[in-house]
Amino acid sequence: MAMKIRKAILPAGGLGTRFLPATKASPKEMLPIVDKPMIQYAVEEAQACGIEEFIIITGKNKRAIEDHFDSAFKLEESLKKSGNKRLLEEISRLNNLNFAYIRQREALGLGHAIYCAKPFVKDEPFAVLLSDDIIEPGTGLLKDMISMYREFDSPILALEKVPLSEVHKYGIVDGVKEREGIYKINNLIEKPSPAGAPSDMAIIGRYILTSDIFEVLESVRPGKGREIQLTDALFGLLKKRQIYGYLFTGKRYDAGDKLGYLKATVDLALKNQQVSEQFKNYLIKVAARIKN
Repeated sequence: MAMKIRKAILPAGGLGTRFLPATKASPKEMLPIVDKPMIQYAVEEAQACGIEEFIIITGKNKRAIEDHFDSAFKLEESLKKSGNKRLLEEISRLNNLNFAYIRQREALGLGHAIYCAKPFVKDEPFAVLLSDDIIEPGTGLLKDMISMYREFDSPILALEKVPLSEVHKYGIVDGVKEREGIYKINNLIEKPSPAGAPSDMAIIGRYILTSDIFEVLESVRPGKGREIQLTDALFGLLKKRQIYGYLFTGKRYDAGDKLGYLKATVDLALKNQQVSEQFKNYLIKVAARIKN
């Protein structure tokens, strides 16, 4: 029987170069989308699946992440005294979660970041969430992947169809369709050319992994930029056990990219009860001005 998923790893040790100069001294993961930093969307997504233990892989200039998920006694007391129950609930809703922080001394790739969490994960299965992949809240992607893990007792990768012109940005899989939305993976290639891509199904930033990935990561040779690629480790793991893919058809935003970040901000603002109506009216005015 598959073990329960109790832990989630959130890699946050990257340099955030695509958002310079904003990320020169501030973590990319703390960039706000409407009224929450992008990393909080990932934490809340995992929390909704019953996950209460979080391992955040950090690096230099990432202290703001630790401060954000810490309790804020003075602020909470101030909100209590002022009777602002809504904001008090907003800033304290994650207080029951447990966070551990591991410093990744060098940004040596996603595979290396996950390997850093080995002492905390031990022999348990775990989720990995890349916080700059924003999944539209309420779509249930991670919940569906956890259900798949319970069924197959195997690693599960989130997949999304991408244009062939963009396959060079992703790990791409070759798989056999088991049933609607579920694929048995036969091969994985990191950032292939359009001509060399085995499919248009890309691995996106949600994973359910098993602890045997750590043994494979130990033997993976660094690639470009001395980075240890998770896709390479998954290819090695595939030689030992079956891996499945779940084809996601909901809305995902690549918020690690400026355009994707702006799209996420606009769409989530339009769903925010406090600003949606005013913001929609503003966008209508902007669109009319551009048209004219």
